[in-house]
Amino acid sequence: MGFREPPAPKDQTRTVPENESNILNETNHKESFLVDVENVSTSSSSADNIFADPNVANYYSSIYEKCQYECRHLFDPEFTWSQKEERKVRWKNDWYVTFWTFFMFTALDFDRSNISQALADDMLENLNLTTNDYNTANTINLICFLASELPSQLISKKIGADVWIPMQICLWSFVSISQAAIKSKTGFYVTRALLGAMQGGFICDVCLWMSYFFTSKELPFRLSLFYIANPMTTVWSSLLSFGLLKIKTGGLMNQSWRWLFLIEGIFTLIVGVASFFKMPPSPAQTKAWYRKKGWYTDREEKIVVNKVLRDDPTKGDMHNRQPVRPKELLKTLLDYDLLPIYIVRFLGDIGSTPAKSYMTLTLRKLGFSTYKTNALSIPYNIIAVITMLLAGYFSEVVNQRALIIMGTPIWVLVFLFPLRYWPGSQVDVWGTYAILTILLGQAPIWPLTISWCSANSNSVRTRAVSAAVVNIFSQASNIVSANIYRDDDKPLYHRGNEALIGTAFAAIASCLFAKFYYIWRNKQKDNKWSTLSEEEKSYYLANTTDQGNKRLDFRFVH
Repeated sequence: MGFREPPAPKDQTRTVPENESNILNETNHKESFLVDVENVSTSSSSADNIFADPNVANYYSSIYEKCQYECRHLFDPEFTWSQKEERKVRWKNDWYVTFWTFFMFTALDFDRSNISQALADDMLENLNLTTNDYNTANTINLICFLASELPSQLISKKIGADVWIPMQICLWSFVSISQAAIKSKTGFYVTRALLGAMQGGFICDVCLWMSYFFTSKELPFRLSLFYIANPMTTVWSSLLSFGLLKIKTGGLMNQSWRWLFLIEGIFTLIVGVASFFKMPPSPAQTKAWYRKKGWYTDREEKIVVNKVLRDDPTKGDMHNRQPVRPKELLKTLLDYDLLPIYIVRFLGDIGSTPAKSYMTLTLRKLGFSTYKTNALSIPYNIIAVITMLLAGYFSEVVNQRALIIMGTPIWVLVFLFPLRYWPGSQVDVWGTYAILTILLGQAPIWPLTISWCSANSNSVRTRAVSAAVVNIFSQASNIVSANIYRDDDKPLYHRGNEALIGTAFAAIASCLFAKFYYIWRNKQKDNKWSTLSEEEKSYYLANTTDQGNKRLDFRFVH
C-alpha cells in the first residue's frame, strides 16, 4: 500500500488528512475487519473506509465539489457492498478497461515493432541504408517519442484521455501507412520521427485513465496485463509476416515489407476509430447514445467510484478535464523523491534492449532465412509474457517493488556473460540463439515502475506528470540503447555486450539505492511525527500546507 499508519497510541482516534489513501487503522479496526471478512454480505473494503469519520467525509466532499469532480454525485461515505458485487465489478473493469487498453497497446506495437519484420525482409538493402542509418533513425524516433511524452499527457489532462488517446492512434496510423511509400533515407527518417511524435505519451495517458477504474492494489497486475501486449504483438506480427511478406504485386509494392506497413497501419486506424466509442471519460460516464445501458448498473457505478476513492481520496481532487497548471507542473518535475524510480527505469530499460532491437538482424547474419528469423523471435516473447506476469503478481503478494525489479538486471547479467564471451571464431549458431532467447525472456520492468510512481505520487497532478516523466527516462534509455551496438562490432557485438554488463550492475545498485532511500525517508517522517503531541498531530492533519508525498503521514512504497 502507499501509506503506513504513523506511530500513535492504541486508543487514538485517527483523523484522516487531505491527500491520503489506503489507510487501515489496524488498532481500531482489526476486529471489525475480521468480522466483515467472515460476513459475505459486506465487502471487506467497508472496514477500510476512511470516510467513516464524518469530518473526513465532509472535508473531501467539499474538495470534490470545489474541483467539480465528475463522479462527486456518487460519493457516499456510508455506502456498502458485498464482496461478490465487488468481484463482479472488477471483472467488468477487466473486460471493458484492461482488455481494450491491451488492444490499443497492441495497435501501437504493431506500428512500432513491425520495423523488425521489415528488416528481416531486406528493407535496409532495398533503401540502400546501413546499420548505422538504422541506428540514427531509431534515435530520431526515440527523441521525438521522448519530446512528446509530457505535452501529450498535458493535452490528455486538458481535453480528456477518452478524446486524446483515440486521436493519437488515428494520427500515427496515417504515418504508419505512409511508410509503405518510403523511397529514400530522408523518407525513412521523417516517418520514424512522425511516428515517435504521435505515439509519445500514449502509455502514460492510458495508465492515468486506468487509474480511474482500479485501486492501487489492483493496478500493478492490470498494468502487467496491459504491457504483455508488447511481447505478444511481436509474436502476432511475426506470424502475420509469414503471409504479408509473401505479397508481391510488381512495381514499388513488389517489396513485401511495404505491404506489412500498409496492412498493419490500416488495422491500427480501425482500432483508433473504435476507441472513440470504447473509452468513456470516467466510471460515472459510461452511458452514451451508442451505449444506452452503459457498463454498470446504478449500484455498480457507486461501487466503482467509492472503492477507488476509499483506496485513494486524492483521485477525486481534480476534474478529468482539468489541466495541470505551470506552477504545479514545475513542482512535480522537481520532486526529488521520485528520482530513484526514474533512475531505476533508465538503467533497467537499457538491459538487453540492444540485443532485442538487433535480434532479427543478428539471426540473419547468423545465416537464418527471413521466415525462420521471424519465427525464431516468437519464443523469447512468450517467455517475457510469463515472467512479466509473475513479477507483477509477486510484487503484490510480497508488497515489494525494488527487490522484484532487481531480479531483471540479475537475469540479464546471468546471460550476458556467456553471450559476451561466446567464441567469435567458431560461432555455435543454435547456442547463440538459445542464449539470446533466454536473455530476452527477462521480465520487463515497465508495469512495476509505472505503478510504483503512481503509488508514491499521492495526487492526481503528480501522478499525471510522473507517469510521463518515468516514460521520458525510459525513452532516454532507448536512445542510449540504440547506439550501443555498432556496425563495426557485428555480428556478436562483444564490445556492446560489455557495456550492457556494466549497465546491469548499475541497475542492481540503483534498485538497492531506491530501496534504502525510501526506508530512510519513511524513518525521517516517523521521527518527525513521533515528536508531535496529540494536539499537534491533529492540527497538522487538519491544517498542513504540505502536499502529496511531502506530507508527514505519507509513507513511500519500496
